[in-house]
Amino acid sequence: MTKELSTTGDQRRSQLLRGVLDLCLLSLIAERPRYGFEFAEALAAGGLELVSDGSIYPLLARMERAGLVSSYRAPSPTGGAPRKYYRLTGAGQAELGRGRADWHAFAGPVGRILTTSTPSTGETTP
Repeated sequence: MTKELSTTGDQRRSQLLRGVLDLCLLSLIAERPRYGFEFAEALAAGGLELVSDGSIYPLLARMERAGLVSSYRAPSPTGGAPRKYYRLTGAGQAELGRGRADWHAFAGPVGRILTTSTPSTGETTP
């Protein structure tokens, strides 16, 4: 039963994250330009270890096509292949601002409902 609850919880977290992953990536890029692997590390360090590279790279490509981020290649400090770094554009900065406002407008009421609601006993009164 615990595994079932864990799976349900993971599915819920995955669905919630899917709706805000773009904002999380934009916010991380706003801190500093980053390359692909750094996103997964930063998300995991922030408690979002459910995110895979398979979710990050396609989203970065979509955001680049939409003009929210731009990319450039820079040599790897370890001497390997050049890394593709992403940085915010003006449109990306504006989108991040709108997204943060949307998130706070959404998360505040949801948080209040989830913390102030009392569980029902399942009983109804006639």
